[in-house]
Amino acid sequence: MSPQKITARLLKEGVDIVAICDHNSAENVRAVAKAAEAKRVAVLPGMEVCTREEAHVLAIFENEESAFSLQSLVYRHLAGKNDPDVFGLQVVANEFDEVVRLEDRLLIGAVDLPIDQIVQEIHRLRGLAIASHIDRESYSVIGQLGFIPSTLKFDALELSSHIEEKQARERFSDYQDMIFVRNSDAHFLDDVGKNTSEYLLDGPTFKEIAKALVKEDGRTVYSG
Repeated sequence: MSPQKITARLLKEGVDIVAICDHNSAENVRAVAKAAEAKRVAVLPGMEVCTREEAHVLAIFENEESAFSLQSLVYRHLAGKNDPDVFGLQVVANEFDEVVRLEDRLLIGAVDLPIDQIVQEIHRLRGLAIASHIDRESYSVIGQLGFIPSTLKFDALELSSHIEEKQARERFSDYQDMIFVRNSDAHFLDDVGKNTSEYLLDGPTFKEIAKALVKEDGRTVYSG
């Protein structure tokens, strides 16, 4: 899962736009963006935040500054140090797949911030907040809370590769008015590009994705 290898895999799978959303960190966004700069892949900065409730929320932004602003907040509310022997090395790389440094914060843990505050902060930074893999029993807002509170204004709900959309629409009938999307949620290189959404856009940009999630100006999304 290095910048060069991710970019090569995206090209192989025919993916036009990708959001880099590491767990509780945006450290490797810039490296992947630089690696893909001359390729046919648009890279959006993002993060997957694990909230106090241990629910995962995807944050996707138009620019790195917003992603790093969220990272600063998340880092202030993370506890513990990483144990490489238990959790593995947390590598910060450059665009040439070279190790720049190792992150010693415990990124696998949950931040000491509630989910509503995380969603609000994402929106304050003009980002998109997506509820991660809502069909999973663990680390999803529905799995952890039992439902999606009406106060949580998600821009979309993500489905994992383990459920068909028809089944999801039946299972989550209370959320019929929400947009469902599919993302790779890739933890291994072979998973990159295996679970995707198709978007009708004018170009591979954050603003176009945002339009598609509200079906503005003819843009739309097909979760597949």
